[in-house]
Amino acid sequence: MPKSPLLPRSYALDILGSVLGRQTPLGEALENHKGLAKLDRRDRAFVRLLATATLRHLGQIDDTLGIALHIRGTRCKPDMRNLLRMGAAQLLFVGTPPHAAVNTSIQLAEIRGMIAFKRLINAVLRKIAADGEAMLAAQDAPRINTPDWLWESWVAAYGEATTRAIATAHLSEPPLDLTCRSAPELWAQRLDAELLPSGSLRLVKPGRVTEIAGYDEGGWWVQDAAAALPAHLLGDVAGQDVIDLCAAPGGKTAQLAAGGAMVMAIDRSTKRLVRLRENLDRLHLAAELVETDAAKGKPDKSADAVLLDAPCTATGTIRRNPDVAWQRTPKDVARNARGQDRLLANAVTMLKPGGRLVYCVCSLQPEEGVARIEALLASGAPVERIAVTPDEIGGLAEAVTPAGDLRTLPCQLGGQGGLDGFFAARLRRLA
Repeated sequence: MPKSPLLPRSYALDILGSVLGRQTPLGEALENHKGLAKLDRRDRAFVRLLATATLRHLGQIDDTLGIALHIRGTRCKPDMRNLLRMGAAQLLFVGTPPHAAVNTSIQLAEIRGMIAFKRLINAVLRKIAADGEAMLAAQDAPRINTPDWLWESWVAAYGEATTRAIATAHLSEPPLDLTCRSAPELWAQRLDAELLPSGSLRLVKPGRVTEIAGYDEGGWWVQDAAAALPAHLLGDVAGQDVIDLCAAPGGKTAQLAAGGAMVMAIDRSTKRLVRLRENLDRLHLAAELVETDAAKGKPDKSADAVLLDAPCTATGTIRRNPDVAWQRTPKDVARNARGQDRLLANAVTMLKPGGRLVYCVCSLQPEEGVARIEALLASGAPVERIAVTPDEIGGLAEAVTPAGDLRTLPCQLGGQGGLDGFFAARLRRLA
């Protein structure tokens, strides 16, 4: 295989094939690609940029390709379409010079066994290079980059205007948020970061995470500001027994441990627990790690509090993980809801009378959020809702629902870079 600039593009094509063809999560596809580690940092960053840009703007890219290919009267196989998508992404969103985007796409086609389509690739990409700006201007970008089922579900839940604001937020690169082990004010000064009212630090152009001051000494960990809010709802946990269910990779475990809790972190994945342990070791924090199914297992003694960050469709993280939009389906929502009900029911049994349970998901789908809490309450489970107040979440009043739950949206804090979409509800165990 020739060296750069074709090698990074070839690897990006592999990544797109894995994500869009085999439904592999983008992060997993990048982590598991054997060739990426051999590239230098700049080329690795380009692979990630190219794959992410293609997925973030996939609706727009496919629309422009549809126009160009309609003119040619041609339908493409998956590998060929992904190569064209990648070329279009370079022309429309990455800023690659047209001659470089077109020529490297043709050369890559030769290497990948698509030599018969060289003329087609040349014609389509040159058409986009010439007319792409006008094509983009005619598009409704937020709508066209959102699959129909997601758009319709968000309109039903949040209204048309908020749905458009959510989808618009998904088109921007998100900032990097950090949670500090202690002294966030001092770390904000040291890192020249914005200290959000909730206590998270926000860096707009952070560079490589492992090279940010404080990484090696374990002063902070990466965690979106919205993801840090559910642990706040447990209040002061110092000296309390707290169970963190579905805990890996450990951001919330670290929050609880840093708050002085005696934490039992439960996860059913050996690999994920290894990563959780590595993260805690770097942060100089301690927790008991237990490998078991959180929907079935039960500790020997009841806890003062339980935090359940349940597996979900993760549609609240699309701005960070644009592959989610193209991989999830309504069937995933229904399947997750059944699992979430089992996890919730078991979590209640782990609590002492008066103990607190916080349930959260990084999903925008009501079926995975408020509907699960309503179903739990309707089942007769011995719990009651405890309303969230704005002062507990940094004064973010717009994130408190009429029912008293937490609901963050990607369009909130828009002027400061937005938030991931999260739902959280707080419950108390009755006697």
